[in-house]
Amino acid sequence: MQDFSLNNSIINRPTNDTSLTLANMRSSKQHLQTLALAIFVLSCFVFAAESQSTGKLSQNACVNKATCHECIQTLECAWCSDPKLGDKPRCFSEYMNNFCSAQYTQNPKTQQEILVNKVLSRASGRAAMGGGQMSAGSSYYYNSSYSSSSSAGASGSSAAASSYAEEIIQISPQRVNLKLRMNEAHNLQFRYKQAEDYPVDLYYLMDLSKSMEDDKEKLSALGDLLSDTMRKITSNFRLGFGSFVDKVLMPYVSTVPAKLEHPCDQCAAPYGYRNHMPLSTNTAKFTTEVKNAPVSGNLDAPEGGFDAIMQAIACRQQIGWREQARRLLVFSTDAGFHFAGDGKLGGIITPNDGECHLNDAGLYTHSVIQDYPSISHINHKVRQNSINIIFAVTADQHSVYQKLSSKIEGSSSAVLSKDSANVVDLVREEYSKISSSIEMKDNATSHIKITYHSTCLNSGSNELETAKCDGLKVGDIVTFSAKIMVTSCPADPAEWNQVIQIYPVGINESLIVNLEMLCSCDCERPGSPGYEINSPTCNGQGRLMCGICDCDDMHFGHNCECSTNEIHPGKNNDYGCRPDNSSIVDCNGRGTCLCGVCDCEKRANPDEIISGRFCECDNFSCERYEQQLCSGPDHGTCDCGVCTCKAGWSGSACNCKTSIESCYPPDGGEICSGHGDCVCGKCECTSTEEGRFFGDHCEKCPTCSDRCLDLKTCTQCQVYQTGPLKNPQDCRTNCTLFKPIEVDKIEIEESKGEYLCTFYDENECKFKFKYSNNEDNKIVVVAQNKLECAPKVFMLGIIMGVIAAVVLVGLAILLFWKLVTTIHDRHEFAKFEKERMNAKWDTGGNPIYKQATTTIKNPIFTDKQKSP
Repeated sequence: MQDFSLNNSIINRPTNDTSLTLANMRSSKQHLQTLALAIFVLSCFVFAAESQSTGKLSQNACVNKATCHECIQTLECAWCSDPKLGDKPRCFSEYMNNFCSAQYTQNPKTQQEILVNKVLSRASGRAAMGGGQMSAGSSYYYNSSYSSSSSAGASGSSAAASSYAEEIIQISPQRVNLKLRMNEAHNLQFRYKQAEDYPVDLYYLMDLSKSMEDDKEKLSALGDLLSDTMRKITSNFRLGFGSFVDKVLMPYVSTVPAKLEHPCDQCAAPYGYRNHMPLSTNTAKFTTEVKNAPVSGNLDAPEGGFDAIMQAIACRQQIGWREQARRLLVFSTDAGFHFAGDGKLGGIITPNDGECHLNDAGLYTHSVIQDYPSISHINHKVRQNSINIIFAVTADQHSVYQKLSSKIEGSSSAVLSKDSANVVDLVREEYSKISSSIEMKDNATSHIKITYHSTCLNSGSNELETAKCDGLKVGDIVTFSAKIMVTSCPADPAEWNQVIQIYPVGINESLIVNLEMLCSCDCERPGSPGYEINSPTCNGQGRLMCGICDCDDMHFGHNCECSTNEIHPGKNNDYGCRPDNSSIVDCNGRGTCLCGVCDCEKRANPDEIISGRFCECDNFSCERYEQQLCSGPDHGTCDCGVCTCKAGWSGSACNCKTSIESCYPPDGGEICSGHGDCVCGKCECTSTEEGRFFGDHCEKCPTCSDRCLDLKTCTQCQVYQTGPLKNPQDCRTNCTLFKPIEVDKIEIEESKGEYLCTFYDENECKFKFKYSNNEDNKIVVVAQNKLECAPKVFMLGIIMGVIAAVVLVGLAILLFWKLVTTIHDRHEFAKFEKERMNAKWDTGGNPIYKQATTTIKNPIFTDKQKSP
């Protein structure tokens, strides 16, 4: 027993040790698993951090900018000029906090300062010109989130108030200082108000060739009426008169001596242009001058009107154009025009200089010396002098001058009757069109982009992108917002300060913007803090600018410590060419490491640039849209492989508009007319059970029940007296929203938002009408005044006609057959007669004829036997 117990205890002892070992193994395994899990989690964090760091390095447009001016020319980037920053990227996002102290942060902000802001004219133009006073203290200033100096603006206003007291003010403010960074949009608000009784200068420029003789007589008779009509619009009205023919050279006019004196019967000698009467309030003199002006003649069809227009605009003093007045130039002719280059036909090669060349008699002296001006030259002069040209031409020339007016700013064209009898109505209507519309223009260079937004007269609606507002009346105030953005910095620093003129077309007033482009940092300018020549930080081999060294031509490196005479690639400091210790390739394989600095490769295309401290960025590998990098330079730029979109654009390729203004219908309403979604500035229309909507604003759906059905019944009863409401009483009671306008023929103009509706009534007659909304958003219906009905069919008449036709055809055939038969019989009888006449034998008897019977006599027969 004892042995057994001993043995048993001996046997049991290893069992306890084995259990202990297994427990230790399990514990160790758990520790290993925990350690492995911790290592895995740590690795994930490290990988995530590295990925985030790498992502920021490649996605952040700021970090790859090497200089301060490049940094601040990038949207939402700031520069740290702290010399102690070391090798960290100095260009950072302006939203990063505590990256750089404020004293070393270069992050210039947009600043607006209103210099002159006189109040808009409240009295009539005549009162204003007569010395209406203007209080500087009541000047209007705009609230802005940008820093502005209202006090400076007020003082500027008050200082200038006395000198401008008699001026008419229609645009406010008048002068603004603006400091603007590249790619940052700034909204500058200004107002326009049409002054009452605004002065008008009207210069009538007439073609006095022989064909316009009757027009001249009519104009002289209507001179007083024209003046009276314009004075009903404005009491401050002046009238002038000039005429033109053509250059006195072959082939324009005949140079035969006799023809030079009298080119036609009762004609005066030809001339280029003559100023008969400067602008004046003397209407009687205008009538006399027009009546006494002699007509002349020329050879070719086109006239020298462009010479006359140029002189009438350029000779401001001789014509008498006022500084503050609506300047109208009425150009009247029945022929075409010569333009630049046509002078070579007469041997003239000197281009038109656009200057005034009138003598004391008012004649154009350089007519045979200089060529005709070009269309663009005239447009330049028109813009420069704020002239509104009205081309009053005959119907056969209207299409030509209509196209011409589209090329000249602020001009229009109208049809003149054969004898100019409608000239007064024409001038009044065209002036009404001009004065009721305001369009903003500017003289910004290609480095600046300006877009205009306004609600026009619809104060409660959304602001739309437009530079033009219509339907204005005297006293109406329109607010515009000019969105100004510097798209690129000029290469010449002298062009970083520009003067921009924002002006209403045809009005000699403007808003002057003194623009300073913030294209460089203060610390890059000599004499400013942060700028040090031969700085010790740069080892005396370069300039310290904004915390970095700008080395001379013989040195390079972060501190100009490397010399171009001692270049050792890979020498001791290649770590400066790799973003981290895990990288094994210098400069990302796209450059050479020289003295710890990456020298990036040069591409065959000089516009394609590899950049960045480690050559990690480029400006050519971004996403493209329609074969253009970042959708083109107007939409965005490629920074470090990622498109940096300009204001107003978004998306990976900057191909989407951020604005939804283009999705609103022109006449107002919901986005995409409530039938679609606005995506990238365009409407994506939806489909319904009735059909699919389409159009720029999803406003069309041919298969949908639209306004046509709503307008059908009332149009029927009011125009055609048919339909469910054909009873006059029912029609008057139910149809009160509109009254159709009746026309002979319906013509659709989709640009005006017109829609065609076509229906058939109960008599199967087709009728058409169109509808649209006017400026007051009221429905306008225009209907065809006659129904298009199929002609009535008289069935009995058709049947009787068919029967009669069949009978007549039968009789005609019988008559024809009888005629043919008769002719044939007569022909055969004549032939027989002819043959009989030509016969050779005796026609009295036929010798070969034998009787058909034989007679036999009985010799024993006697007469006695015959008796009884």
